[in-house]
Amino acid sequence: VQLQAFGGGVVQAGASLRLSCAASGRTFSSYTVGWFRQAPGKEREFVAAISWSGGRTYYADSVKGRFTISKDNAKSTVYLQMNSLKPEDTAVYYCAATYGVLTTARSAYSYWGQGTLVTVSS
Repeated sequence: VQLQAFGGGVVQAGASLRLSCAASGRTFSSYTVGWFRQAPGKEREFVAAISWSGGRTYYADSVKGRFTISKDNAKSTVYLQMNSLKPEDTAVYYCAATYGVLTTARSAYSYWGQGTLVTVSS
């Protein structure tokens, strides 16, 4: 499966953005999809994930209550709605897919998109 993430941009603190991850190739509905982010000089970290059916989601504590992940299998697209953005949310955001159960482990994801930059100014 090929993934393409887009929707990043430059916003002020408190604003909202919606990232999209469009998939092509194999049956997208069979994949768990996750969002990860990597800030300058830091390791890539887990943000959120959604199960293949869309019935289960999981969030990092740092984004819980502010970010919402959703999946539209008909459009082969996963969204990450980001509200109340903070400067510490500034990072390149990547979407990734795994043909398996919902997991936060970066190593479990076999397919990665190219990343989209989110910059939050204070």
